[in-house]
Amino acid sequence: MANLAPSSNAPGLHVSKPSPSEPATASAVCHCGASASAKGDAQVGALVAGWNANHGSAHAGGGTA
Repeated sequence: MANLAPSSNAPGLHVSKPSPSEPATASAVCHCGASASAKGDAQVGALVAGWNANHGSAHAGGGTA
């Protein structure tokens, strides 16, 4: 399987939850230089919400938020 972790060369958001009984994990790297990681379902949910609000498609208009 390919390495799906985001990097400065391949920015993005990666979320993993191997099974319902294990905590979710996530990592994010944005082309603006921001990066974050989280472990636990609530923390991963917050990271995803922040990514959606401030990175990812938020940069589609050319912004650097």
